[in-house]
Amino acid sequence: MRNEIVAEIGGCPVLVMDSISLIAPRNTGTVVISGSHGGAISGAFAAKHPPVLVFFNDAGIGKNDAGVASLAMLERDGIPAAAVSHVTARIGDALDAWLNGVVSRINGPAAGKITIGQPVRDAVESFISAKLLEKAGA
Repeated sequence: MRNEIVAEIGGCPVLVMDSISLIAPRNTGTVVISGSHGGAISGAFAAKHPPVLVFFNDAGIGKNDAGVASLAMLERDGIPAAAVSHVTARIGDALDAWLNGVVSRINGPAAGKITIGQPVRDAVESFISAKLLEKAGA
């Protein structure tokens, strides 16, 4: 199961982890691209060690938006989150999401920094650039 840094953008490590259950205290404040579905349990794992931004697979969205339920959960905690279209990346394969994924959903804290339809790699760069501008007071 993959759990590795694939990039560093603006001083922020970008991790791919095939399962969000692998998230650990050392991952707090990083960008996490997860291969996990975006259901409620995935959001609970991510909230334990809040990343600066986290991606999940939308798993086809599902009944009552179950495949992206974590986005609303994390929004309540102020954690930016997005879903990757299951049509563009395999569920459970975080590297595929990083290399080929396209954003299908975002939550409030991610809005204005990334957009639906953006490739995941571009979304990460956009998000970190926006955060650096915020930090600089621009």
